[in-house]
Amino acid sequence: MKKLESREDIELLVNSFYTKVIDDETIGFFFKDIIKVDFEKHLPKMYSFWETILFGQMSYKGNPMAVHFPINAMEAMEKHHFEQWLKLWKQTIEENFSGENANMAIIKSENIANLMAYKMEMARKL
Repeated sequence: MKKLESREDIELLVNSFYTKVIDDETIGFFFKDIIKVDFEKHLPKMYSFWETILFGQMSYKGNPMAVHFPINAMEAMEKHHFEQWLKLWKQTIEENFSGENANMAIIKSENIANLMAYKMEMARKL
């Protein structure tokens, strides 16, 4: 199994992940129907996000939490949605990579999913 160690690896991971997401019955509609993601713009942002998270490259500029609040206002992003996101992410990592950075990508994603689920739920209660 290949180690996760370069921007090219992140691109493979992110592309493979979003292939699953788009077709997923639980969360795909957020991307296709609710926000109608322009993947030509979105994917490079995700490459930079994960490159920053995993390799400290600081190539990502933005606030991922702030981006999700307006989506949550249109359609509730609930805990089970983040659990499905996490399941697909872990599955994609495990299919393609091993090693320390692959493990770190799982740990970081768990933290992100839990925080996002909590913040989205709290925002709906306001």
